[in-house]
Amino acid sequence: MSGGVERERILRAVGAAHHGLAARAQLLAHGLSRQAVDRMVSTGRLVVVRRGLYQVGPLPAGHAREAAAVLGCGAEARVSHASAAVLQELLDPARARQPVEVTMPRRRRRRMDGVRIHRVRVLLPDEVTVIDGIPVTTPARTLLDIGETLTSREVEQALARALRRRLVTIEQLRRTVERHPRHRGAPLVRRLLDAGDGPAFTRSEAEEKLLELVRKARLSAPEVNVKLLGHEVDFLWQSARVVAEVDGYEFHASERSFAADRRRDAELAAAGYRVLRFTWADLHEGSWATMVRLAQALVR
Repeated sequence: MSGGVERERILRAVGAAHHGLAARAQLLAHGLSRQAVDRMVSTGRLVVVRRGLYQVGPLPAGHAREAAAVLGCGAEARVSHASAAVLQELLDPARARQPVEVTMPRRRRRRMDGVRIHRVRVLLPDEVTVIDGIPVTTPARTLLDIGETLTSREVEQALARALRRRLVTIEQLRRTVERHPRHRGAPLVRRLLDAGDGPAFTRSEAEEKLLELVRKARLSAPEVNVKLLGHEVDFLWQSARVVAEVDGYEFHASERSFAADRRRDAELAAAGYRVLRFTWADLHEGSWATMVRLAQALVR
């Protein structure tokens, strides 16, 4: 095998394992000489991302920023906090544009542009997993960590997503909180776990606004996005037999969707459920009237 062919094989192997990235130390460990690496940099075969870290090829692969952060911070670094939650699809992907958050041991002193580093005394082996070849904190540890850095509602939504997708169990979360009782995220996660109604998962801004009004009016907690008689309803108060639906434009704009919604409402009404529908204007300009309407329905 010629030298050029062997170099390309090494580049492809290392780049494939790290989302199109290669650390200088890795290339040297695979047998490439310093001169060969420098020559590939000068010819553009390797693109410098930061000192000692290269992009293999003209375009970065998926999750390249996260892979670069871990490679740059060292073997003990793990993607964590909001960045881990994005990889686990617990948070909006738009957060991926923010600095990559990484957890690493306190004894390692390092700073990197575009990376927010969290230092801990120790990160236990069972609190680390791998996603697409990138070491990441487990969902349970991730939820504990974002309990320190994000808002209560953001953490609640992420927790609801994790439970809904069965990425974590209540028992796993409780064990993680008990293991780290002094972690700054522990009080919030513990409070969400102890809430009698559990975390609420909403799918749209309109649903989020209605949930906000329900809590502002101190109404009893509904079940959110649950199955009822073969239909998925936005909000359900089972004991009061009340259903609330939000007519977000993206879900109800077509005539077909409008007709299907009304057929579903009729089926639920025939089964003894009262269905309330709220528009975007009801949730904003008419928010007080919406709270009163809901309260009256629940009392009846």
